[in-house]
Amino acid sequence: MGTQKKNPHAAALGSLGGTARARNMSKEERARAMSEAGKARMDSLTAEERKRIARKAAKARWAKTGKGGSK
Repeated sequence: MGTQKKNPHAAALGSLGGTARARNMSKEERARAMSEAGKARMDSLTAEERKRIARKAAKARWAKTGKGGSK
């Protein structure tokens, strides 16, 4: 049972399910789902990984405004 391969057609349909569900959600429901996903991701990252992501985001924001951030 553990050696069976996934049916690629079933996998494709499964991924479409999330897209279709999101289309049927209200703006508030999508925002809540995205917030929950972000919190779950944060819980799965180490402090060092969160720090790296935050620095990268800050650098991108500074570059966008033309205020440096070359480090």
